[in-house]
Amino acid sequence: MTLDIDEQILKCHDDYTPVRFCANSSTTVGVQSFKLKEGSTCSWVKQGEPFGPDKLRSRIEPWLTALFQSEHLSVLVGSGLTHALHRMATNNGLPGMDLATFGSFDDEITAEAKYSAEAAGRSNGNIEDQIRVANELLRGLEIIISKKTCFEQDVSQLRSDLTRVLNDFAGSILKGEAGIVSADSDKRELAFNYLVSFLMSFASRTGTRDRLHLFTTNYDRCIEAGADIAGLRLIDRFVGTLAPIFRSSRLDVDMHYNPPGIRGEPRYLEGVARFTKLHGSVDWVECNKTIRRIGLSFGAQNLNFYLNAPGLEGAGAMQLMIYPNASKDRETAAYPYVDLFRDFAAATCRPNCTLICYGYSFGDEHINRVIEDMLTIPSVHLVVIAHGDPLDRIMRTYEKLGRPAQITLLIGNHLGDLQTLVDHYLPKPAIDRTAFRMAELLKARWGPVHGEDDVYSTKSKSDGDSTS
Repeated sequence: MTLDIDEQILKCHDDYTPVRFCANSSTTVGVQSFKLKEGSTCSWVKQGEPFGPDKLRSRIEPWLTALFQSEHLSVLVGSGLTHALHRMATNNGLPGMDLATFGSFDDEITAEAKYSAEAAGRSNGNIEDQIRVANELLRGLEIIISKKTCFEQDVSQLRSDLTRVLNDFAGSILKGEAGIVSADSDKRELAFNYLVSFLMSFASRTGTRDRLHLFTTNYDRCIEAGADIAGLRLIDRFVGTLAPIFRSSRLDVDMHYNPPGIRGEPRYLEGVARFTKLHGSVDWVECNKTIRRIGLSFGAQNLNFYLNAPGLEGAGAMQLMIYPNASKDRETAAYPYVDLFRDFAAATCRPNCTLICYGYSFGDEHINRVIEDMLTIPSVHLVVIAHGDPLDRIMRTYEKLGRPAQITLLIGNHLGDLQTLVDHYLPKPAIDRTAFRMAELLKARWGPVHGEDDVYSTKSKSDGDSTS
């Protein structure tokens, strides 16, 4: 069932089935209120009874706080985060993933892209599907002309078309970044403040816990920009300063420090996360059988200027490591992505792990297979947060997985809105040791405290005892 424009879906804590609700049209202007949809029932609100964000917060925030402190925590970020950030900064949408036009084999490429998209549960193909199909077709034609010369002109034309499409695709990614950078300063600052709070809600884990594993399918560098502002250190597989190189041997690198005056093992540094871009990045380039990250400025509008640097001779749009990779060398093309997806499976498919999906529409079958395998572990939990589900892929996947007790859903233009999520429902983005120590102290002295009134009454009692 397709989600209505103002419909919200919530399933958390002890909800047996997803709870569907929508905006309450009979409430006072300026006061946000909701009501259950007809046919939807739950244990925490009655049919026809209005409720607001405070009611939702009392259910969602403590539940997410507990899940975020799982032994292992991973976050999968899709294009929804970039769209939300761009909309907050510019009030406009991002450049889309519309189909490109190829000079040769255009009908065949478009038809196959549409077929593969439908097989993945998407109604129409997009430019990524076309790039993958064109790359496969180009490789097939190159094999043919190694024995015959009849397709030589077609291969040359197709390679030229693919280079142009890749260059335009990279340009659209850079245009999205540039739109955020050139936005009004107040709106840009607001957008990045929310991005920082969003990231730190997950990354605020003590050094004694396993690192946050942050995965994204995005090609842009919005997450990297937010991490820089937040002072969050991202550990990926790249090694080096001037021209970092992708290394398979650098997976377990971490950051420690020695506290002054304390002997023994070093402690883990806080504010560190492991970062993996599953589909590559607009600033990754294949050169001399290595994958390098070039110094592409955030907000740059022309990629060619940065590709003319020494050491990158011959690099162009065909060498950009954006998946599906357009490199002719199959071994090199598979090399980074095999390692990246292995990281995703290794991080999520283990006991006592929570995976948070934000802005991911479940349109990548290779990722969905890992999530399906992950949920076969009883102690694993999946949290899906999305602004909407226009193609009903999320709910169809939820039904297909068949493990409702292990899945939390927050779907809709209220529950999945970045600003609302940070303001109301995500845990406090700080490692607040004082709050934990205070709670433990209160519990040790006077037993469990169940509410604010109890805190004040207990404090008054203790004050009276001390004066008597």
